[in-house]
Amino acid sequence: MPIVHIVGSHTYAPNQKDATGLRQLDRFDTAVDHAFAPLRGRIMYDRLFYILSALADHSLLWELMAATLAISPRRRPLAMRAAAALAAESVVINVIVKSLFSRERPIDQSYEHPHHLRYPLTSSFPSGHATAAFAAATLLSDRTWLRWLLYPLATLVALSRIHVRIHHASDVLGGAIIGLCFAKLIKYLLPVSSSPSTDGAS
Repeated sequence: MPIVHIVGSHTYAPNQKDATGLRQLDRFDTAVDHAFAPLRGRIMYDRLFYILSALADHSLLWELMAATLAISPRRRPLAMRAAAALAAESVVINVIVKSLFSRERPIDQSYEHPHHLRYPLTSSFPSGHATAAFAAATLLSDRTWLRWLLYPLATLVALSRIHVRIHHASDVLGGAIIGLCFAKLIKYLLPVSSSPSTDGAS
């Protein structure tokens, strides 16, 4: 049984003591969705966010980046750790974490996507795209200059799920936090030894 039921644009919890906080969450989601409204339907933004959202499906974007980094022997340990961690993250999020929540996605049947996207059947919370994006950014940029590229890219991927109306803003925020925490745990449990060739701007 899910711990929290979040239905439509309204959030409910078995404990009514939490109702006020959950209503505030609804307002936050609505405000962010309205902020994205002027961008929807504009070709440049639609193409950017839809492409990023599609590329990050099943962590494909991040696994490809890990495979590319693995070509370099000095970065191979980071890449292999990240690839394995992302596979584990997918199982943890989609099988365990999402099963604790029951949340409908923000889109309704009357909304037409300007571009094709896979529509997930799992709970909307948390956003797996956001979780994987920030986990990947943290793990792949460890001890390298890549953080300046990967964190902005992770942010765009996460925001793309709001733009395409497949996730609420709170799904994305929660996913980003979970992804960062997951990556920190992986780094603690599976440290990659530093070397002069992997430090700094190598």
